[in-house]
Amino acid sequence: MSGPRVLLPYPPGEVGGLPEGWSAAVWDGTGDPPGAEVLGTVEFFVVPYTFTAAARPLLARMPRLRVVQSLSAGVDDLAPHVPAGVTLCNARGVHDASTAELAVALTLASLRGIPGFVVDQQAQRWSGGFRPALAGRTVLIVGHGSIGAAVEARLSAFECDIVRVARTARESPSGPVHAFGELPGLLGAADVVVLTVPLAPETRGLVDAGFLSRMKDDALLVNVARGPVVVTDALVRELRSGRLSAALDVTDPEPLPAGHPLWSAPNVLISPHVGGNSSAFRPRARELVRSQLERFTAGLPPANVVLGPEEPTGR
Repeated sequence: MSGPRVLLPYPPGEVGGLPEGWSAAVWDGTGDPPGAEVLGTVEFFVVPYTFTAAARPLLARMPRLRVVQSLSAGVDDLAPHVPAGVTLCNARGVHDASTAELAVALTLASLRGIPGFVVDQQAQRWSGGFRPALAGRTVLIVGHGSIGAAVEARLSAFECDIVRVARTARESPSGPVHAFGELPGLLGAADVVVLTVPLAPETRGLVDAGFLSRMKDDALLVNVARGPVVVTDALVRELRSGRLSAALDVTDPEPLPAGHPLWSAPNVLISPHVGGNSSAFRPRARELVRSQLERFTAGLPPANVVLGPEEPTGR
């Protein structure tokens, strides 16, 4: 078969090259995508990071496609468009360092009042006052997967107590992990609740009015997961009441449109979904792509499989 068998967002040399007899086309998500003569030969497609929407229409134009490799940890916006019989892999591990770093940064900035300092600096105003520290606080991590564990690792130096929650209860190297079903009894003791869950049917709308009502007064909600994990209207009501505060790297809707109530809600810090997009991302993404290509070209099953080739149509 002639033509490229791999469609990459980087030149092949940046991922260690390809085996003899293999070739690659490059599309980084900008400009026009490859034409039918290229797409018709592609077996392995690495979706350019942050260009999922532009990549989705191409999937149906790749009749030989066997593997789709996302560079995102969450693939909820890609999975419904992957043809039946094609394997979809996520980027588990690639974003752990960057996203965990931002989760801690948002937590510290919110607790210590950094946004207010920025406003005061712009106004040339010297305003002191008391702010809560992270030390001595209880942090509840909801979603103790690889990103949640990375958040905990970075919090370990801040002298705070960590409570872990995941889909199922288990023991982790750092301590017990509680099941989702235990959340109602855990929320009232948490000063900070960090969301690191994937978006799935059981997590969509997880943080609803009931969840928020169980959080203690003056608690902080940090969302570095997906916007729809939180019911936005319920959160806005709590923020306006002054009972809770929030730090959000993701929102619902997203991008957050001008005039949306979240922009003007009190006690909220918003970053524009940049948790994974830092200098820590690219070397880890290249390493993942290199490893997956080595497995693919050797005839081995890929890692990080989210949807396998046996999945039925209409997934």
